[in-house]
Amino acid sequence: MRPFSTRTMRRELKPLELAFLGDAVYGLYIRHYLLLKGVVRPFQLQRQSVRFVAAKAQARVLKHLMPLLSEAEKDVVRRGRNAKPRSVPKNTDVLTYKQSSAFEALIGHLYLENNDRRLEQLIDESILFIENNQDGQVT
Repeated sequence: MRPFSTRTMRRELKPLELAFLGDAVYGLYIRHYLLLKGVVRPFQLQRQSVRFVAAKAQARVLKHLMPLLSEAEKDVVRRGRNAKPRSVPKNTDVLTYKQSSAFEALIGHLYLENNDRRLEQLIDESILFIENNQDGQVT
């Protein structure tokens, strides 16, 4: 379901609105991935999903993905990163939160563009990156 699939609506969405949508889309992909992986207990699903959806993880993923992005995608990332949030969660700093919001804005943008191939390509790359860097270190 993509109710905002016209170009006009996509351009009117603010970066934090794209991030809001991207957060939901990314979370759904991660939950699907974990279920396919065989994680079925609710506590384990929640704990495992945090590895992927936490602001720190998303900020690391974005840094990893930046060389792979087109100029148009980098522009979406810049807009997302430069958005001014009203508040920042207690468990992260402003810079990390802005980076994770930029990643989510990119995911939301790709979703609204109906660019499923690119969306899945970047999400697959983010999953591989997190799975291969469980210690949290950026390569």
